[in-house]
Amino acid sequence: MSAQQTRDRSGAGRAAHGWPQALAAVLAGLVAMGVTAGLGLWAAGATDLPGNAFWRVVAAVLVMAVGGDVAFAGEAGAIAETRADLTALPLSVTLVGALVVAAGFLRPLRHRAVAGAAELASWAARLAALWVLALIGLCAAARYTFVIPVDDPTGITDLFDVTPTVGFRASYALTLVYGLLWLAGVLALALLVSRRAPLPARLVRFQETVRPAAFAMVVLLLACVAAGLITGFVVAATRGHTAETFAVILLGLPNLVWLSFTLGLGATWEGRVEGPFGLPMPEVLDQVLRTETPELSELNVGTLAEYDGRVWWLIPAAAVLLLAAAVVMAVRSPARMRLWQHAVHLAVALVLTVLTICLIARVSAHYGLSLLGIGDLGGALGGEVILRPRLWTALGLAAAWGLVAGFLGGLLARPVHRRGEAPARR
Repeated sequence: MSAQQTRDRSGAGRAAHGWPQALAAVLAGLVAMGVTAGLGLWAAGATDLPGNAFWRVVAAVLVMAVGGDVAFAGEAGAIAETRADLTALPLSVTLVGALVVAAGFLRPLRHRAVAGAAELASWAARLAALWVLALIGLCAAARYTFVIPVDDPTGITDLFDVTPTVGFRASYALTLVYGLLWLAGVLALALLVSRRAPLPARLVRFQETVRPAAFAMVVLLLACVAAGLITGFVVAATRGHTAETFAVILLGLPNLVWLSFTLGLGATWEGRVEGPFGLPMPEVLDQVLRTETPELSELNVGTLAEYDGRVWWLIPAAAVLLLAAAVVMAVRSPARMRLWQHAVHLAVALVLTVLTICLIARVSAHYGLSLLGIGDLGGALGGEVILRPRLWTALGLAAAWGLVAGFLGGLLARPVHRRGEAPARR
């Protein structure tokens, strides 16, 4: 091959992932996230919000979906104040955006075995630069102030002429930091998962151990979402409340199904639901978290089964999904891999996966009104939602499940022809 041909191919390779391709990937991700969030909020009834609030709320949901910070503030006259805070990720929107952006990142790199670190960094930098501009635009749009209607039977709000308001405003600095970390995580995971994605020469030797486990965990999480999607459609078709069900599917389905997966592994979460607010969750979860107790309520398979015995099915469902993921990992691993290596690889991957779920599925929300500096006025004037995991217990159980499932998956995959295995002679 001549030097001129080499230069032509190199130039074509660079053109394959230039600024137009980066712009297309970012815009596709934003459109997919915006459509998902918009449809979810529409199903939830957010189109009834005054003025242009609907589109402002859509922008705020997108900011939250990429880990950005949306601060809440309010007032209620000269002698009163409101307090509101919300920490939650609309993981349906997050997942859609991650899949679309990852696909746009990988598309120009397909059909190549190796790529230089400088080339990958340059391609990622283009995406990051445009992503920063997109985040700045979302932050500018994600701000609004609402008047809170108060049902106050005591008449205190009328006596003191109190009109509670609460507004939201995205933080530019924190949103840019967390949004770029989100993008970096998506791109790194895309390189880890995709077998066709090229890696720098120095990292190729790690793909045999890392990529099969990472791919298996992504398949596991997507399988949970697919099962939840089917369940949601069945519920919407047979039990009514179609709009509310689709709102949950489009905004928080992964929040529920990934939480359920950890519960099936034996993990315990704890939380509380007080006041008129709640979580977009099945009624049985809300019942457990609304238990009258001064301490946080325990949320696990045992406490849920007291209200609905079908919850015990979460354990075999989690076992089947995990074993299937273990087989997928073993099939994609080199044939020379030993059983104990399969067990260790899956255990490490599952611990990291459960850790991620525990970090992104937690919820904290509070709204309260106080007069003359005296606490919340309870009832309709205040509410609190808390949901958080018992982290170390969940991680320990994930390690144990991973070791067992990885070993069994390696055994089940032995009859399957795999990479690096010579075909049998006849």
